[in-house]
Amino acid sequence: MSRYAISDIHGCLKTFRYLVEEVIKLKYRDRLYLLGDYIDRGPDSKGVLDYIMKLQDNFRVQALCGNHEDMAMKARDNSIYHTSWMFNGGKEALKSFRAQKIEDIRPVYWEFMTQLELYIELDDYLLVHAGYNFSIADPASDRHTLLWSRDFEVDKRKLGNRKIVHGHTPITLDQMKASLVKPVPDVINIDGGCVFKGRMGYLTALNLDTLELHTVANRED
Repeated sequence: MSRYAISDIHGCLKTFRYLVEEVIKLKYRDRLYLLGDYIDRGPDSKGVLDYIMKLQDNFRVQALCGNHEDMAMKARDNSIYHTSWMFNGGKEALKSFRAQKIEDIRPVYWEFMTQLELYIELDDYLLVHAGYNFSIADPASDRHTLLWSRDFEVDKRKLGNRKIVHGHTPITLDQMKASLVKPVPDVINIDGGCVFKGRMGYLTALNLDTLELHTVANRED
């Protein structure tokens, strides 16, 4: 059994499928943890959600909520969030759903997003989309930080011997590889900015057991 974490797919279905099927070659006994931001910006948000739901039917896959899923859910009921969402990839998402407006997205996708977890706690890792607020008694109780934070201080007393794996803030592949050189830090960012071709543009899967990094350059048209 191997354990993998992937984050910030952002509608890049071809790249995501290639990483899962051809690179890590996911098996039934493996565990795959997805750390959020499946939608927006890339060409096929709908396809990514469909593929995740299919994976969950056949493999051991746990999916977290990202700030883009959070933004989309809030955009249904709040015009301010709707405007922000549209400027941050919502237009591309609507196109992939062949929807004229957000209300046209089928309920099955809202049900999926509503049920997404905010964090996963393992014996050796804390998995989250963005970060933890260690300044409060329960670092996992601050929803905004879990989904949106780009900078947080770690309290080793609360973290213990675990490491935090997150996405949300794109970094270059060189930065990511450098962070995995021993001694490996307490916080590991695996957002390779897949949807941002050029200086970034990689989707990555981190093997949580070996700390091996599997990468695929953006394969979208």
